[in-house]
Amino acid sequence: MTDTPAPPSFRIEALDSDTWPAFEALVQRHNGIFGGCWCLYFHPDCEEQGQSFEGNRLLKKAHVEQGTAHAALVMDGEEAIAWAEYGTPEELPTIHHRKQYDATSTTAPDYRITCVFVDKRHRRQGVTELAITGALEHIAAAGGGTVESYPHDLTHQTKKMSSSFLYNGTRRLYERLGFTYDRPKGLKNCVMITTVESV
Repeated sequence: MTDTPAPPSFRIEALDSDTWPAFEALVQRHNGIFGGCWCLYFHPDCEEQGQSFEGNRLLKKAHVEQGTAHAALVMDGEEAIAWAEYGTPEELPTIHHRKQYDATSTTAPDYRITCVFVDKRHRRQGVTELAITGALEHIAAAGGGTVESYPHDLTHQTKKMSSSFLYNGTRRLYERLGFTYDRPKGLKNCVMITTVESV
């Protein structure tokens, strides 16, 4: 079953100091994204990371203020209802199944999309696709380049997986958006690639 199209009233905004309050509210409505986190996992390790919910909030805010955290926010009025995190490999060096990824990698991408999250009130409304498309638009505006993402590959899985576990969408979703399957990565994950032209 495919998602229904997102309402035309939704718009894309960049995560920055102006939109931080809306992003912060989205995270706090869910007691943290995916088990209490502020989506710091993919950023470089530091001593402060993982110390506390409040500590992680401040660390994520610092990344945003310093311009080292990027995301496309899906906005419904003044409320953020979804996001897609993206950045360069330097900004987001940590990925799941890193050992296997490095062993099969030949060229580093210009950008990565590492995490997608949708407010539980707006799932199955096409918002995931809108967030990813928004990230690609921001990447195009920044000069474009090769983009990788690491979705779940459910091609041969018959049992349905809860959307709350799909932290980066599915292979089929990325294929609809023009990504090409590159290789497997870990259990039920894969590497998808596309090239984004500069605008």
